[in-house]
Amino acid sequence: MWRRTYLFLVLVRLYFALSPSYLHPDENFQGPEVIAGRVFSYPVHHTWEFTSAHPIRSVFPLWLIYGIPMYTLRSLWEGVGREDEVSPAIVYWTLRVLMFTLSFVLEDWALHELVSSPRHRRVAVLLVASSYVTWTYQTHTFSNSVETLAVLWSLVLISRIVGDKDHSGVSASTILGFVLVLGTFNRITFPAFLLIPGLRLLKHFRRQPLSALFILLSATLTSLIAVSFDTAFYSSTPLTLHQLYTTPTLTPLNSLLYNSSSANLSLHGLHPIYQHFLANAPLLLGPAILLLPFSHRKSLRLLSALSATALLSLVPHQEARFLLPAVPLALSSLRLPRKFQRAWLAAWVIFNTVLGVLMGVYHQGGVVPAQMWLEKHEAANLTHVYWWKTYSPPLWLLDGQNGVLETVDLMGMPGEEMVGRIGEKAPCFEGQMGKVKRKGDGGNGKVYLAAPWSATFLDDFVGGEKRGELQLEEVWRYNSHLNLDDLDWGEDGVWGTLKRAVGRGGLVVWSVRRDCTRR
Repeated sequence: MWRRTYLFLVLVRLYFALSPSYLHPDENFQGPEVIAGRVFSYPVHHTWEFTSAHPIRSVFPLWLIYGIPMYTLRSLWEGVGREDEVSPAIVYWTLRVLMFTLSFVLEDWALHELVSSPRHRRVAVLLVASSYVTWTYQTHTFSNSVETLAVLWSLVLISRIVGDKDHSGVSASTILGFVLVLGTFNRITFPAFLLIPGLRLLKHFRRQPLSALFILLSATLTSLIAVSFDTAFYSSTPLTLHQLYTTPTLTPLNSLLYNSSSANLSLHGLHPIYQHFLANAPLLLGPAILLLPFSHRKSLRLLSALSATALLSLVPHQEARFLLPAVPLALSSLRLPRKFQRAWLAAWVIFNTVLGVLMGVYHQGGVVPAQMWLEKHEAANLTHVYWWKTYSPPLWLLDGQNGVLETVDLMGMPGEEMVGRIGEKAPCFEGQMGKVKRKGDGGNGKVYLAAPWSATFLDDFVGGEKRGELQLEEVWRYNSHLNLDDLDWGEDGVWGTLKRAVGRGGLVVWSVRRDCTRR
């Protein structure tokens, strides 16, 4: 029975991996967006993490996780005689399948090794496999998802090394040295999860000092390679040994220094010290959070999750995804409750189903499909696409369109200001919609606006009759889109907010024209 359940949950994971929800801009702009511009000719946007004087993001793990598949895909594309560029859509879905595969193979394999009891292992694997975090975050291109795999396999390798008391464990020690550097260059939060488990190695090192030596040699070599990758990427000149020696780019150090400043973190939002424990952990674990105090197995995994969460709570900027590695560590340490087990299982299923559909299908679900549609859309004279009240659209998905199409991200700009910005470029019209006459300072090309249908501010500009300075005509729509960043409980009330945000879900692309007679 449990094998059939597990197979079903794997298929659920695959379904969400192939759903184009958009959980956070970082899943694109700190991953595929960076590498796609180097492997292919896609115009891309580099965020401040990559353009500042002291860049804080390493490209070493990005080349390994995304660069190798992209180069492989490009080689296969050229190998079958295709002369055109690989479509960004093909690259996007390839990376999603890759993340699903890494989660399905590496995450589940690690759990099989970390949980020794077969009976306990079944519960652990099923709990992790049935978590919406596994379905959604782990199948997206997040550095946090890679960090989760690095943490789990570090624990596996530590267990293998410590368990072999008669040998140095050369292969496991060498691989561990590599994983430690990969994890640290991927995210500087990674060592927090290994602080307690790593203490197990100290006693082993006294018995087998060669193990420590191989970890050190492997970590040193991997660090040199990682620093070389970063220095070459961020340098405007070809990499030289002198440059690597005198002015290396040390992204983990830059990241540590940047995140040690409260002034810097205040730019991204400051949170109370209890944010992770009282808000983020319950959001990720749901009903499982109730079992942690009363129905758990004492394990190094649980200790790693709790100690890391405590350490990360000392940093004032706290997002739920920072705790992704703690999710499989905690879930694999739980016992199912003896009392009210059916009620708890029902709550667990409902929680993960709701959050899975919300985050895995609807959350900003129209942004990626809209970009893919625009990439293939051959509208005559289209020059600008404005995005309002959505996450920043991944530019690499536009491919060649980026050469002639300017994407403008207006984020959450006030409505009146948004109208003014778009009006500067929108073409003029006279009379009814469709009778366009380009003149004045409105520009010479078509202008599109991508915005949630729940943005009722736009209603006054839609329709055949002239209602305002701008006039909108729908050209494309994607229904499975929900904008959780546009909830106004104070003004609309609970029912009004839900009616607007959920009842009017969807992302719409409008063609924009301007009434020049109003100026």
